[in-house]
Amino acid sequence: MIQHPTTSSAGGLAAPPPAGTVRLTINGQLHTLEIAPWTTLLDALREYLHLTGTKKGCDHGQCGACTVLVEGKRINSCLTLAVMHEGEEITTIEGLGTQENLHPLQQAFVDHDAFQCGYCTPGQICSAQGLINEGKAHTEAEIRELMSGNLCRCGAYVGILNAVKEVVDKGIKNYELKIKN
Repeated sequence: MIQHPTTSSAGGLAAPPPAGTVRLTINGQLHTLEIAPWTTLLDALREYLHLTGTKKGCDHGQCGACTVLVEGKRINSCLTLAVMHEGEEITTIEGLGTQENLHPLQQAFVDHDAFQCGYCTPGQICSAQGLINEGKAHTEAEIRELMSGNLCRCGAYVGILNAVKEVVDKGIKNYELKIKN
């Protein structure tokens, strides 16, 4: 007899795997979570830690709204499991500056009117910081290509390009993250 994976040999529903303990360092703070092993990093951030700056757009890695930095590199948090990032430094938009002391990219986005509805802005800024960290964004063409995974449904691409280019041109490569404590 072939059993459906969600049923037990007694015919009832099988119990889901137990939640496990995951320790994540996010924006400089260690968090201990009890979560299911299949919880994405995006859901851990939004649903368990209430860090809602990171947005759930397509939930398939196609829009970039969920971009965060892991060890300074940009990733789509909807495509990775939280348990895979124990021991790594995760930075969200909430960890890049404060209202009183904006990160240079945040200030450049304001200065260049690089957002309209703002939904994609956190992912755009984290992605821009990641490409600056990678040291690959030197020209407008490179910035356009490297930011192509981040969609803006409002079409603020000119402002986004100008904001990122300003920060790149100023040579702010390793801006010291201002982590909220």
